[in-house]
Amino acid sequence: MLKLEGSFVALVTPFKDGRVNREKLKELVEFHLANGTDGIVPCGTTGESATLSLEEHKEVVEVVVEAVDGRVPVLAGAGSNNTKEAEELITHACRCGADGVLIITPYYNKPTQEGLFRHFALLNQVSEVPIVMYNVPGRTAVNMSPDTVARLSKLDKIVGIKEASKDLTQVSEILTKCEPDFAVVSGDDAVTLPMLAIGGKGVISVVANIAPQETADMVRHYLRGEIKEALVLHRRLFPLSQAMFLETNPAPVKAALNLLGKDVGEVRLPLVDISGPNRLKLRQVMIEFGFEVSE
Repeated sequence: MLKLEGSFVALVTPFKDGRVNREKLKELVEFHLANGTDGIVPCGTTGESATLSLEEHKEVVEVVVEAVDGRVPVLAGAGSNNTKEAEELITHACRCGADGVLIITPYYNKPTQEGLFRHFALLNQVSEVPIVMYNVPGRTAVNMSPDTVARLSKLDKIVGIKEASKDLTQVSEILTKCEPDFAVVSGDDAVTLPMLAIGGKGVISVVANIAPQETADMVRHYLRGEIKEALVLHRRLFPLSQAMFLETNPAPVKAALNLLGKDVGEVRLPLVDISGPNRLKLRQVMIEFGFEVSE
């Protein structure tokens, strides 16, 4: 059973010579397992799912599931703006051993709330593993309302939501309208601690790609009632979290990993590597955090 709690990393997809770098992907998994990450999320927004071919998407999930080998949960990105394609990705994730699937609201189509409900309700019938919904209106042009989330939370496979609206009032409504065992996690590192304070269970994190231990420790401290310790880590991580969005995600976090010598390669078009001035800003924030970075 998937326990959606703690720090799950929204894992980058490393590339080399235009292809998925399988060996580097395995190295990243081991890095996270050695540094406290509670779960791995391949093929999300940070994993550049939008520019992975269907075959590459499946390859990344397979490599991660095999590399993790049951040591932490794998929540495989399996969303699409094409419900049939999402069905295929869910079926594949179930078949290769993922512990759950992360399903984004359909982007570009701009479905109504009823369309969103029917999309997730159909996928609920398809999936053999728990479903975590993903609401990120800044990238999809659609916001799933708390009432729609509450309707969907009654379905048997839908166990939680990654909420990235940055709207704490909306998060409070979701928590009020859904059952107590329905998990809400942050989809924005900068507001993880405030979301924990109103009842969230954790984060699916971008900044955990480079600061996994600190991110995991912040969430653990809060959930244990160690509020002061959590606040110290929130304030330490906050400038780094903001730097991850100097430009469109995941360009900054890939640049940061490369500055740390992780060699994860480039982002794919239509995204481009971050600009020179923003690279300098990112580098300075990383130095202030305490990282040793390359030139």
